[in-house]
Amino acid sequence: MPDNAKSTRDFIEQIRSATPEELEERLRHIQEGLFNLRFRLASGQIEDPKRVRKYRKAIARIRTIQKERGLA
Repeated sequence: MPDNAKSTRDFIEQIRSATPEELEERLRHIQEGLFNLRFRLASGQIEDPKRVRKYRKAIARIRTIQKERGLA
């Protein structure tokens, strides 16, 4: 998982308890990491290609939480 989460459940608990500002900061950090991963993947320097998928899912999870909060 991106950041310091040990599992998906842990990551979801962290983002659910985060403030909107913390969510924005995490989202920005994960997007930058994904950008760097894509460059490393293209040049063959990445050892775990599944990390790209994990980052994309983390971005989707954060955006889902933000959307839920916006509707409430």
